Amino acid sequence: MSNTYLIYAKRTPIARIGGSLSKLRPDDMIANLLIDFKNQCSFDLKEIDDVIVGCANQAGEDNRNIARMATILAEYPFEVPGVTINRLCASSLDGLIDATARIQAGFGDCYLVGGVESMTRGPLVLSKPSSSFGRDSKMYDTTFGWRFPNPKMENLIPLYGMGETAEEVADQYKISREQQDKFAYDSQMKAVRAWDQNLFDDEVITQTIKLRKKTLTVERDECPRADTSLELLAKLRPAFRKDGTVTAGNSSTMNDGAALLAVVSEEFLKRHKLTPVLNVTGGATRGVHPNTMGLGPIESTKRLMKRFNKKISDFDIVELNEAFAAQSLACIEGLDLDPKIVNPLGGAIALGHPLGCSGARIVTTLFHQMNKDKNLKQALASMCVGVGQGVSVSFENC
Repeated sequence: MSNTYLIYAKRTPIARIGGSLSKLRPDDMIANLLIDFKNQCSFDLKEIDDVIVGCANQAGEDNRNIARMATILAEYPFEVPGVTINRLCASSLDGLIDATARIQAGFGDCYLVGGVESMTRGPLVLSKPSSSFGRDSKMYDTTFGWRFPNPKMENLIPLYGMGETAEEVADQYKISREQQDKFAYDSQMKAVRAWDQNLFDDEVITQTIKLRKKTLTVERDECPRADTSLELLAKLRPAFRKDGTVTAGNSSTMNDGAALLAVVSEEFLKRHKLTPVLNVTGGATRGVHPNTMGLGPIESTKRLMKRFNKKISDFDIVELNEAFAAQSLACIEGLDLDPKIVNPLGGAIALGHPLGCSGARIVTTLFHQMNKDKNLKQALASMCVGVGQGVSVSFENC
């Protein structure tokens, strides 16, 4: 692979569903990050070859190619195109692979890769009746999970919800409730500590939202819980199966947020005298059984290591998206990862998981950790994907 560099990585704060970003449309959310990049950009924006945005919902205000809508809202030159892609939770991480591959193929030299999700504003959708004046319409909540399921698929596999797939993984890997709660507690404490030590300051862009009678300023992630404890987590009831071990406390939350990366070729970097932070050194995707979708990172990372001649011991830091504590623990075991290098600043259980944003979010967090600590030489970002997939990308510190 020729060198492909990340020169910029920023994100919004991550808000709870119905929280402080609920008044902000998703196209405005990603547009705000595009404006931030524009304001610090040292080259003509017309040199951007494409804006690739990951989004999982695309049923409401994020429809009609949110990437293109956001570039217009950010008042980019009309010559700058935009495309929206959907690999559910890993949409924006897949967008990074897409941009890297385009640069490698010579299709372009500069790409912005973003991800956005407003789970708050995901609409209710109504199916059309099967016949004129029919009475069999169904309403679906597009916030999360299955909608308009194909009966043929139901004959092939049980259409488990995400929480049920975490229960399947917990059963398969013999992961106890206590282990899951401890993992979730640690994630919360790491995130709280990181915010207390101002470790997210460089990556988070304050959002200013103009309301009818006041202006709302959002500066911090809303989900980290300094007041939680193992005792409180132990009191929560199983959320998905009567005798299960997966609870609201050891699962990621539903959220609103956006993130943006800038990826350039080596020639572009030198021509504009830009400062690189990370070099993309590999990427891979892989499928697993939908009922154990949380194991996706194991297979995608194994494929990455085989294709790009890497070992787990090569990685000094890993950002593993915490869909659930059960699947995170299973991936740590399945890949033989050192838990100490996984999500040093906390993960999605504490910080939140705004679906299409999360891939770009974990890379943004990785970007700033490695920029501050040059002893972190190589890194891995990986995440599971609903309906049974995994996506992994590796990096080298510049």
